[in-house]
Amino acid sequence: MQRRCDRNRKRSKRRAIYCPIHSCYLDSVSQKYQLFADQVGQLRQRGMSRRSALLLVANQTAVPIKGEWVEAFWCEHCQQKQWYHVRKTDEQTYEISIAPNELWQQVTGVIDPQGNSSVGEFTRRHARLVGNHAIKDFQFVG
Repeated sequence: MQRRCDRNRKRSKRRAIYCPIHSCYLDSVSQKYQLFADQVGQLRQRGMSRRSALLLVANQTAVPIKGEWVEAFWCEHCQQKQWYHVRKTDEQTYEISIAPNELWQQVTGVIDPQGNSSVGEFTRRHARLVGNHAIKDFQFVG
């Protein structure tokens, strides 16, 4: 008969991701947002040859970057949520850094914090207004 501890051995263990400031364990509070490269320079930064990067970008609109993503974590010591760029270096080791704004343009499935560039400022401002305050922007000619 198999003992209970032998059966649970295959259960996944907690990811060893720690706060870069306090070295305490970080709890994930979001899904992983996969990174994609759409420029040759983004692939070159990750060690790909110029020729291979050019071919990939020419053949695909966006190239998935393996082992890298953006994820939000909660630090018990800081008492706050922070978005991090996570790189999986090997099976159980992760490298994290605060996610810079430019990185969000390589992520799929999120809303651009600057908003849709094709939407005008007037429309954006009125979308945020609540109630009948928007009427002030219109002049009635009678």
